[in-house]
Amino acid sequence: MVAVTRAVHREGIEQGSLMTENLPKTMSVIAIREPGGPDVLSLQTRDVPQPGQGEVLVRVSHAGVNRPDCLQRAGSYPPPRGASDLPGLEISGAVVQLGEGVDPSDLGKRVCALVNGGGYAEYCIARPEHCLPVPQGLSMAEAAAIPETLFTVWHNVFQRGFARDGETILIHGGTSGIGTMATKLAKLFGMTVITTSGSDEKCAASKGVGADLAINYKTQDFVEKTKAFTDGRGAQLVLDMVAGDYTQRNLDALGDDGRLIVIAALGGPKSAINMAKMMVRRQMITGSTLRARTNVFKGMLADELFREVWPLAESGELRPVMDKIFVLGEAAEAHARMEAGNHIGKIVLAVEE
Repeated sequence: MVAVTRAVHREGIEQGSLMTENLPKTMSVIAIREPGGPDVLSLQTRDVPQPGQGEVLVRVSHAGVNRPDCLQRAGSYPPPRGASDLPGLEISGAVVQLGEGVDPSDLGKRVCALVNGGGYAEYCIARPEHCLPVPQGLSMAEAAAIPETLFTVWHNVFQRGFARDGETILIHGGTSGIGTMATKLAKLFGMTVITTSGSDEKCAASKGVGADLAINYKTQDFVEKTKAFTDGRGAQLVLDMVAGDYTQRNLDALGDDGRLIVIAALGGPKSAINMAKMMVRRQMITGSTLRARTNVFKGMLADELFREVWPLAESGELRPVMDKIFVLGEAAEAHARMEAGNHIGKIVLAVEE
């Protein structure tokens, strides 16, 4: 029902006439030979997967590169049961084959999709309820750069963090894919944005994306700067990817009734905090991971995004910040660039020539 409902709003999206019998038997993929650095990514040949009940097969145009892909490659973020062992959590492309029970009108549609894995390949399995139509004016590279960050930011900042217009949010990693998407969404929904980055150049880039204040965390104290910018009140929300010893500092940067949202633990999974201070100030700590959530949950999230956010993509108001596009065989270089931390915005793999 979810996919059919959204399909009503997809009228005018480009349709194709690709038939199942025209599909190749094998495809090129990027596989992980063993846990390790970027060099363990290997260009291999595998069978084209077949969509099961309630699934579609997408001929991949582009695939987004995300920090969880690097963590999976390193052996610290295994795919959930039943998911592809190939990296890649977001794709754009055309639906070329349907599993049982899928609306026939979905065949040939240009979509971007959140997937559980398998995006670094010429063909990838997706669920129609996790797909969004690619609007006119949005390139397929840009479309592939949206799903993972958009789903993550919307669920954590707006659903779990209860973000409201007029509030101030502190976003760490302001020039990352998540940071740039969070900045753009927050500004589109009437929020004041403070970001942190590791250089003056990145701070300037973050302000170019829309941040009202960008803090160089290597030379400035983000707690002091946040407090000064908010006249001592503190931010209402913090979006954090660090955890570890950042946690208490994040709480200190928050005002009364502030909400700390943790979406990664790059600084370590354990934190020591002053519980008494947190209780007196009525602060909240929450967080989530998206990959392991149920198909039903992700479908409901996609529906809400289609209603509340996708009109901004269709109008051109929401566009991802793009860093660099690598071809599929350069996946190792793409991972090295991400882990070096020099990128601004999204790194994408071009799969389809």
